[in-house]
Amino acid sequence: MTVTMTPITHSDREAFLQMAERHFRGLNPSFVPEPDWCQHYFDKILASPRTLARWILVDGERAGFMLFGVEEHRFLPRLTGMIYELYVAPEFRRLGVARHCATDAIAELQSYAPSKIQLEVMEENEGAKALWISLGFCKVSERYVLLQEKP
Repeated sequence: MTVTMTPITHSDREAFLQMAERHFRGLNPSFVPEPDWCQHYFDKILASPRTLARWILVDGERAGFMLFGVEEHRFLPRLTGMIYELYVAPEFRRLGVARHCATDAIAELQSYAPSKIQLEVMEENEGAKALWISLGFCKVSERYVLLQEKP
């Protein structure tokens, strides 16, 4: 099995949005793309020069995607490596695909000399937690969100 990552391009818009919607529905079955998501999500990703958007290919077949990059620290003159999304389609899971891609992304992020690399994991996503912990990540905080009612 050969795992590679290749850049996502503007011509991939529809395929990416379909796969991203599948990803977000897997995290939250009630996910429904809002109009702003449909209109801006893909374009904002590709417009950011410090965000890397990659297809995950297994033996040449699209098996998922990964979004990662670097951000300026809010208050200090440092860069922070960010892993935004790592999605592997269910039929390609438990084959080492996510580990392979995560390792490659971490190496690429380290080339920017960030002060740290961080990510978020949904609370109930035990598989993702186990992956990231096995790669050396540790839990350092909890994030709380005040959800707004939709009119």
